[in-house]
Amino acid sequence: MRKITDIPDIDKPREKLIRRDVSTLSNVELLAVLIGRGVRGRDVLQVASEVDRRFKDNLDRVGIEELTEIEGIGKTKASQILAGFELARRYSGKGDVKITFPSDVLPFVMEIRDKNQEYFVCISLNGANEVIGNRVVTVGLLNANQVHPREIFSDAIAERAASIILVHNHPSGNTEPSHADIAVTNRLIEAGEILGIKIHDHIIVSKDSHTSMKESGLI
Repeated sequence: MRKITDIPDIDKPREKLIRRDVSTLSNVELLAVLIGRGVRGRDVLQVASEVDRRFKDNLDRVGIEELTEIEGIGKTKASQILAGFELARRYSGKGDVKITFPSDVLPFVMEIRDKNQEYFVCISLNGANEVIGNRVVTVGLLNANQVHPREIFSDAIAERAASIILVHNHPSGNTEPSHADIAVTNRLIEAGEILGIKIHDHIIVSKDSHTSMKESGLI
């Protein structure tokens, strides 16, 4: 494989992006821009190629630990890659999708459905029930002490959300709401009423199924 120094400046990923257009770059070249530079013995395109080869089908779901197993990817570069994908995911979902049914939410939380830990996600909606924000709030066992209203509603307030949808996964595969799920939901409903932001639904997901607390009559 030729080295980055063998490539004319005009064809190097970053220069190519500046001189032409971001759409002209391959996936490996885009990764190379995010990574920035290589290490001794491995140029940035070689590092990017290995990232693409190893995680091509699930790069948007990989974590820091997996990325840093690759020679040339430290925590800083892994963070840059993950931040790039997270920004793309957030912006791609804003204002384009109207939530009418619980199933409409599923594309926004695909990455948490098969996780081994519980991920608590908050999705912000505008007055037309269009998605304007989507973020992971907590990771770990769900209880009323962990999920603080301040963490849930701070971004929703900044986004001027009219309502929010709560989503979390059950690694067990059983999506029936637990007593803790119901307690957390009721606490957040009360906080939302004070702030003027409605809890539109709380959806529990697993790899193969989902349960809407609204459809179940719990909201």
